[in-house]
Amino acid sequence: MTNPSSAIASCSVQGMLREYLSSGRLTEVVYRDSAGQICLVHDVIRDLFSRAGQDFLLLGRGTMLPFDHVITINGQVLSENAG
Repeated sequence: MTNPSSAIASCSVQGMLREYLSSGRLTEVVYRDSAGQICLVHDVIRDLFSRAGQDFLLLGRGTMLPFDHVITINGQVLSENAG
């Protein structure tokens, strides 16, 4: 079961993510997929949104990532539970 506090991005992290969103810059995202594998992609962040009390990132190629699965963005550690 997901820890609710880890599923919601902090205000400072949301601010950083919104900067990437507004800039349209290519971003390195490391995350854990549903099979538990570590994945690394270079993509733009297209949207940030919440559903059912959980935050998500939508990448430019259409990949939707629960926030608590994201480990790093451009080398910045975001989620202790994902790693």
